[in-house]
Amino acid sequence: MKHFTKNAIAIALFATSSLSFADVVVKVGQVSPMSGPIAHLGKDNEAGAILAIEDANAKKIKIAGQVVKFELVSEDDAGDPKTATVVAQKLVDAKVVGVVGHLNSGTSIPASRLYSDAGIPQITPSATNPKYTQQGFKTTFRVVANDVQQGGAMGQFAMKNLKGKNIAIVDDRTAYGQGLADQVEARVKALGGKVVSREYGTDKTTDWMSVLTSIKSRAPDVVLYGGMDATAGPLLQQMRRLGMKTPLVAGDGACSPEMIKLAGNGIDANTYCTIAGVPRDKMPKGKEFYARFKKRFGMDVQTYSPYEYDAMTALITAMQQANSTDPKVFLPKLASIKMPGVTGVIQFTPNGDISNGSVTVHQFENNGWKPVAVVK
Repeated sequence: MKHFTKNAIAIALFATSSLSFADVVVKVGQVSPMSGPIAHLGKDNEAGAILAIEDANAKKIKIAGQVVKFELVSEDDAGDPKTATVVAQKLVDAKVVGVVGHLNSGTSIPASRLYSDAGIPQITPSATNPKYTQQGFKTTFRVVANDVQQGGAMGQFAMKNLKGKNIAIVDDRTAYGQGLADQVEARVKALGGKVVSREYGTDKTTDWMSVLTSIKSRAPDVVLYGGMDATAGPLLQQMRRLGMKTPLVAGDGACSPEMIKLAGNGIDANTYCTIAGVPRDKMPKGKEFYARFKKRFGMDVQTYSPYEYDAMTALITAMQQANSTDPKVFLPKLASIKMPGVTGVIQFTPNGDISNGSVTVHQFENNGWKPVAVVK
């Protein structure tokens, strides 16, 4: 029989005690395009997730009696649908308990089936295509208004505020861009407007001259665009180069500081964009968040990092409420959550859309975006 010294016994007891009270590591996923033409938006979203994780870990949250350390597993889908399914499977295999992402509708929708099959909740902070939450999955949620609301707001603004009657619509043929353009067209027609031109490019189009030449010949009162800033910037610049002073109204994919840079001297007060959310001064904790974000990352918020923050915080709050990190256990709590967030109250409809989603119309002014209307 072996004999143990008092010191050896003390060390053994300390080790056992340390193990029993060690932090439980819980992996949560985040996916956004961190490479490619809209990487600036993807990195903005990722930063929102990082800040939420850091805030949660600073609180030393206890779940089932043990302190939980949340670990962010971040993936880059490059804004590509095929890559999105690859990284979604990668996150499933990594045993993440939930995912915030993806940024685009075209990536969020195909990835959502993999998360649903694995029983893992997915909250997008920025994908707006209505189809995302119409698939019947119990795992899909979004914290922004959808394109029925956003497209309706764009069409209504063009017709009522800008007094447009003859409307041209352009999109980038992605699930997001085309879906948004379809909703714009439906709203314009419902209000008695005439769509005189419906054109499209791709999510990589930067030469719009032939499309714009065709549109110019139709003499529209307003041009509406569904797509991201990487393509909207060149579109606007080339509109002005052709002498088209027509107002441009773009969706949230173009409502960013990068859009202003890409449009160059083409951007003016006749440029508008929408965001599927409320402006900073209408966010309950917007001022504080924007200041903390700038201090932490040394950059300004692009668009959706506050919503990414709220999405990640909602995931963690649902785990706390369920006292479990098992998705099967905390998923019902997420579905019924009512939580004060940076952007407003986070609460979902039965199909996973945000309750009471708002859309804000912005106008270019003083080298920035000024909110001019909020549409509920």
